[in-house]
Amino acid sequence: MNINIQRGTQDVLPEQSAQWQYVMDKAREISRKYNYKEIRTPIFEATELFQRGVGDSTDIVQKEMYTFQDRSGRLITLRPEGTAPVVRSYVENKLHGLPQQPLKLYYSGPMFRYERPESGRMREFYQFGVEAIGSDDPAIDAEVIAMAMDFYEACGLDNLKLVINSLGDKESRSSHKHALIEHFSPRIDEFCEDCQARLEQNPLRILDCKLDREHPLQETAPAILDYLNEESKRYFETVQRLLRDMDIPFVIDANLVRGLDYYTNTSFEIMLEEPEFGAITTLTGGGRYEGLIEELGGPSVSGIGFGLSIERLLMALNARDALPDVEKALDVYLVTVGDVAAEKGAGILRALRHEGLSADKDYLGKKVKAQFKAANRMQAAFTAIIGEEELAAGMVNLRDMSTGGEENIPIKRLAAHIKQLQKMQ
Repeated sequence: MNINIQRGTQDVLPEQSAQWQYVMDKAREISRKYNYKEIRTPIFEATELFQRGVGDSTDIVQKEMYTFQDRSGRLITLRPEGTAPVVRSYVENKLHGLPQQPLKLYYSGPMFRYERPESGRMREFYQFGVEAIGSDDPAIDAEVIAMAMDFYEACGLDNLKLVINSLGDKESRSSHKHALIEHFSPRIDEFCEDCQARLEQNPLRILDCKLDREHPLQETAPAILDYLNEESKRYFETVQRLLRDMDIPFVIDANLVRGLDYYTNTSFEIMLEEPEFGAITTLTGGGRYEGLIEELGGPSVSGIGFGLSIERLLMALNARDALPDVEKALDVYLVTVGDVAAEKGAGILRALRHEGLSADKDYLGKKVKAQFKAANRMQAAFTAIIGEEELAAGMVNLRDMSTGGEENIPIKRLAAHIKQLQKMQ
């Protein structure tokens, strides 16, 4: 009986893996430029972390988490997002005590959500994200947004659309919450069960409902921007001014609501406008959070971050044919003639690899012609041909696969000679 891959997951095959490495190299490079350091957290955490951190009223906690009991009866959840684990680590390891603040962190790894698999949405997905924790300066908001934009542009995407909004501080959100309750209450029975349950607890989630997005009350719902207090207005205006100073165009969408309960003030999404396909695809989103660190036992400081799907990024890059040829060619392929040469080839390969060259040979007993075909398939820059005569003389025939030129080289000088040729190319 065949055992197949689970729905909502995927195998990343070698050719695809090269693309993943390409974009993750870009992610690490942009993190270095912005002075963000890597943090790694476990794939599973205590379920309470996400209940308290992400919010009981969110779809993630209510419907999408992979939660199970371990052998000690503890409730464990495969992480559905990256911010709460990073904040948990920040608090538990007392990173707020480090002299360098705000703490700038980036993470990458698999996340898990039990939701309906569709194009660009998996049950196991790989996420790259950043968190800047410990500063209330709106300049760090603008920096995080700029970092996300720079990352996508470095990967080869243009036609990016940045959408921003402000969810306000606690006071502003409270005023807006009451206005939403008054707005939706008279006709809440026309909404789905989830929206009815959220009316008193978190009516902001109603604006993000996929089932009731066409309901006429959605269009006339009170906008958060009308309920911002003076401090929140100044904060949002400063973020806008900083983005303009960095020549980053944006649009304001008062209906932009992030799907997690911990967001306050700045929220944003980056979309890819594709005129060819007539669609706007959301690539990433993020925002500022206030109270999350304190809720998890830490000091009263805030943070801001974003998380993006590598799968969705690769889909966009492939759709636009924006990925370069990222499969790395082989430096040298060793062609062996005869059993003795095939056996001695192992030592030669190891010597080449010790010198930093990528090298391979045949392991299926193929004829010489078939070995050259294999070298071509691997895009080998050079082939090194050895037989019994070459071994006896301590020589190897080196062929440049791009020019066809050949020369005899002492085996001991093979690696050094290939490196010299590579410098000259």
